[in-house]
Amino acid sequence: MQFRKNISMARWDKDMGMAEVIENKGGMWITTGVVRQGKIYCSIEETLFLAERGELHLLDADDSSVQLENIYEKVAEGKFGCCWESFEVYRHLKSLGYIVSRHSIPWTVKTVKNNHTSAECIPEIKVRTDEKCGDPNLINALLNKLRITDVRPIFDVYPPNSKFRKSSPGNPSFVLCLTSVNPPSKREIEELERQYRDIPLKFCHIEHGRVSVFNFNRVELLALP
Repeated sequence: MQFRKNISMARWDKDMGMAEVIENKGGMWITTGVVRQGKIYCSIEETLFLAERGELHLLDADDSSVQLENIYEKVAEGKFGCCWESFEVYRHLKSLGYIVSRHSIPWTVKTVKNNHTSAECIPEIKVRTDEKCGDPNLINALLNKLRITDVRPIFDVYPPNSKFRKSSPGNPSFVLCLTSVNPPSKREIEELERQYRDIPLKFCHIEHGRVSVFNFNRVELLALP
């Protein structure tokens, strides 16, 4: 990837599995990256999406440039709570203008829980103080807890909003679940619906690079609201 003067810069942290933004330019940071201790950190899907668009230059720990093909390799490894399919979903949603965040990673140290609970303690979406989430190194623990082979929520999706704030994002428009080769069972769907009574659930499936988003009343092609 050719270095350009007017793009943001970030440094890859292999222990966190995220990129620490060291120079941010442009308005995309209003809706991209999580904030920890005054710093912005990007997930691997956010990093690749911005790099593809030429909006982010990624450095390694020794400040050498990370080429685009090397970022593709990181995604293809299926680590850091991301696989190639989930990246395709993220890219599809962002290209349509949606605001997208990793489901279990709060935007800021105060954005943690909402009213629903589950046996797996899935993080939710209401504002309260939780100092444990302020440690950037704990993001990696949250990422590693994500299973990418099961039917489970992967993204919180918000409609385009020029007044969006990471400190008070509100509830998402819907929670998106990635399906595997087989469709989710009725039991899986009912369990997820019990966990997210007040937030709509949608499911997505990837086939030959085509992203299909659906609920179990109808199949739809996702477009801007």
